[in-house]
Amino acid sequence: MLPTVSAVLELPVLRDAAPSVLGGAKSLDEPVRWVHVSEILDVGGLLSGGELVLTTGLELEKSPEESASFIRSLEAAGAAGLIVELVGQRNRSREALEKAARNASMPVIVVERRVRFVQVTEIVHRMIVAEQLERVERARDVHEAFTVLSLESADTQRVVDQAATMIGASVVLEDLSHLVIAYAGRHVSTTDLLEDWERRSRTTPFPAHTARSGPEQWLQAAVGVRQQVWGRLVVPMPPAASEADEDMAIMVLERAAQTLAINRLADRDQRELSHHAQAGLLNSLRQPRGLSEAEALARAGSLGLKRSSYYVPLVFRTALQAWGSPVLPADPLAGQQDERELLDRLAKAVKSSAGTALAASIQSGSVGMILALPARQQEESTLQILADAAAGPEIEANSAAPRAWILGVGRMKATLLEAAAGIDEAAHVAESAATLRGEGKPYYRATDVRLRGLLALLRKDPRVQQFVESELSAVLQAEAEGKGEYLELLGLYLGSGGNKAAMARSGYLSRPTLYARLAKLEELLAVDLDDAESRTSLHVALLAHLIRGR
Repeated sequence: MLPTVSAVLELPVLRDAAPSVLGGAKSLDEPVRWVHVSEILDVGGLLSGGELVLTTGLELEKSPEESASFIRSLEAAGAAGLIVELVGQRNRSREALEKAARNASMPVIVVERRVRFVQVTEIVHRMIVAEQLERVERARDVHEAFTVLSLESADTQRVVDQAATMIGASVVLEDLSHLVIAYAGRHVSTTDLLEDWERRSRTTPFPAHTARSGPEQWLQAAVGVRQQVWGRLVVPMPPAASEADEDMAIMVLERAAQTLAINRLADRDQRELSHHAQAGLLNSLRQPRGLSEAEALARAGSLGLKRSSYYVPLVFRTALQAWGSPVLPADPLAGQQDERELLDRLAKAVKSSAGTALAASIQSGSVGMILALPARQQEESTLQILADAAAGPEIEANSAAPRAWILGVGRMKATLLEAAAGIDEAAHVAESAATLRGEGKPYYRATDVRLRGLLALLRKDPRVQQFVESELSAVLQAEAEGKGEYLELLGLYLGSGGNKAAMARSGYLSRPTLYARLAKLEELLAVDLDDAESRTSLHVALLAHLIRGR
């Protein structure tokens, strides 16, 4: 801390001179930034604030009436105080100073014995430099501590603990929703620190810069890079501190915030490197070109896939809306972000399972995986873990919510290269499963997609297109002209196995209306809906039409 006027007066060199405070005693605790010796009255223009002015007052002896203007000029310049040496019979100067000092806001002091101003200057400047050196050393300690935490990629809790230790007060890290991510309590219980946190935090807005703010005068610092702020560090119960201590606390918060931001970016970059490495290997395994099983296992092992007895190919595909269009983000960058988030969730899920895995994006909207399992019996439980991770917390909270990712499972293989070749099969299963209506299964195998899977493979064949148009042209034309919802009616009829009575009992339409519309549908199609082969042809054509619309 900078020395105060009061502390300077306690120096032996001044105390022996019997200092007397004539006015401005309330400002004796003002810090002294520098000592300035002057014998001219027009000194205000030479000051920059915080100086303790020393003078023999000989000029005041010549013009005592200028005492008041002299003091006002020093106050205007922000001087910390004035010490006047009055030695001998200098009653005129003292009386003028006493009168002028009555209304002074800064301390006005007189000494009646000779003072070595140079000694005062040396001592005070040494104190100031020592204080500045101490601040530099503390700043260096803070810098070194958080630099080490950055280099070590320290976890969030360690960074928060370090900040709390250096500040000597509790520190809390919260996200943009005012939820506590980490905290370190100092001299307070966790209950008192976090009680009613969200409400208290919302009364203190996020800072534009590091400072005290809010009703409770929290010290705080934003965490993030430029426009990507994702949280803030706060000292919710800052101790009463001097300006210097508060500046140091703010510096600690800022360095801690920078460390958290850097570590988060580094962690993201590390994950990105891992994802790229796994993507490269997965592509190589799918197209081996002379790659041996031993080499494949060695390369996969270097990325964390353990040698196992069984390997299962999996594909996670962005879900499709039932009987609608793909749920794909309009922004390609958003789709990539979704895939990265899925890969992160899957990585955490694999760690909690019995297996290990390689996972990477294989095309837009699809993530491939090779799952290594030590035992066949662990397949179902591990697939359920992965399906839950892909579904996300919103599915856990609401089991009726649509899944964002469809999991297709290929056949279990005994070798890694065979499993990699099965990625295409798993992708086909996932793509076909996405067209299934009202299933809601956590994962799908080839036996779950059957005819729909075959049609999905053939959906781009022009012969399939010709078949669909020949079977459904009349209904599709009627739909295009807005003449009834015959396509939906056909789907419901075929879905009920051609049972008109069951359709009527479902309450979809009244029996007379239903029969009338089915008769009109038969007329449009020019077929007998009671004929089993006609229903089969129509059902295949309808499935192909719906799948082709994907």
